Amino acid sequence: MNLNMKYLILYVNDLEASLHFYRDLLGLSIKMQVDTYVEFETGATTLAVNTRKSVNELLDLGLTTDVPSASTFEIGFVTEDVPGTLDQLRQQGVRVVREPETKPWGQTVAYVTDPDGHFVEICTAIG
Repeated sequence: MNLNMKYLILYVNDLEASLHFYRDLLGLSIKMQVDTYVEFETGATTLAVNTRKSVNELLDLGLTTDVPSASTFEIGFVTEDVPGTLDQLRQQGVRVVREPETKPWGQTVAYVTDPDGHFVEICTAIG
């Protein structure tokens, strides 16, 4: 079996809030949009969002609009300037959940959340 990760799709409650966060605040370009499904340019793996309502109507996955109190994954974005990026996001009202910290392996990491509570890591490259 030869699998390649191509997409990460987040199910969101408020499409406009997600567009504002990923497009306007993080500066990601929209690659494609069809109704409530939006893909962003992020490199080799595409980050996409779709509304929970639309996914339920199209796929009947049984999603609820409840946002879990704890996420089970994170999205990571690499930058050379973690503190500067975090300051820019904070000034725009993004919720910071962890301030920049240099880990024992040399990587600087910080965490924010998107409008649906998904953890977003802002970090330097490893190695």
